[in-house]
Amino acid sequence: MMTFTVGEKVINIAPGETYFIPRGAVHGFNNLQHEDAKALAVITPALLAPAYFKEMAEIINAGAPPDIEKLKMVMAKHGLVPVMPTM
Repeated sequence: MMTFTVGEKVINIAPGETYFIPRGAVHGFNNLQHEDAKALAVITPALLAPAYFKEMAEIINAGAPPDIEKLKMVMAKHGLVPVMPTM
């Protein structure tokens, strides 16, 4: 199960379920379970190139807690506006 936050709404999405996030909506996701989870994201129209995901993966998989400032820089480079959680 993946937990998505869209605006102020928290949505748990179980295997096989889908959820539409409108363009421009502030959103994020977490795996809060003790099991591996996979998600498929379809972004249309295609606004993000594979380079975005490769750059993010390098930071996230560096073997230490991710550098938030580096993540924000990559997001900005690709036209995204990072918004930190208010929780």
